[in-house]
Amino acid sequence: QVQLVESGGGLVQPGGSLRLSCAASGFTFSSYAMSWYRQAPGKERELVAAITSAGGSTNYADSVKGRFTISRDNAKNTVYLQMNSLKPEDTAVYYCNADTTIVVDKVPYEYDYWGQGTQVTVSS
Repeated sequence: QVQLVESGGGLVQPGGSLRLSCAASGFTFSSYAMSWYRQAPGKERELVAAITSAGGSTNYADSVKGRFTISRDNAKNTVYLQMNSLKPEDTAVYYCNADTTIVVDKVPYEYDYWGQGTQVTVSS
């Protein structure tokens, strides 16, 4: 059974830090790109950060660039999101995502696995 379990969310003051973790099981973790998304009430789910399967490349939303760092430990089947200098606008439910593309007869099919989400609230 594929499972992604996020942890590390909570309440933090502006300027503070949190480290989110996502523990994966049920699939070959090292073969998947991993991402963090977030969704605030009334807003679309947005990509926050992504990392390639071997951890060699990362990508960040402009709003978090320089403040957030995504990393992964393939030996532990875990992806992390280090969040520094947090702002109230970072408040959202943060979701862990694993994705892969399977090509069948030259047609790409994208599959996503999602965690349950963890709440991050930035408030004074």
